[in-house]
Amino acid sequence: MKISKIKLEIAMARAELNRNTLAEKANMPIPTICNVLTRGTCKPATAGRIAKTLGIDVTDILE
Repeated sequence: MKISKIKLEIAMARAELNRNTLAEKANMPIPTICNVLTRGTCKPATAGRIAKTLGIDVTDILE
């Protein structure tokens, strides 16, 4: 899935989470979060887990 880096960073800021804290709360490795932010792509399940952790709908972080 294509993830918008800007939208994801805004959602992280609203939730007051940095990469490390997001990874911890989502029960994901930190490199996974870093890869999503760098590459702008991930599997649907990963996008869903990130969105759920941020308390938003997955469509809020898609391009």
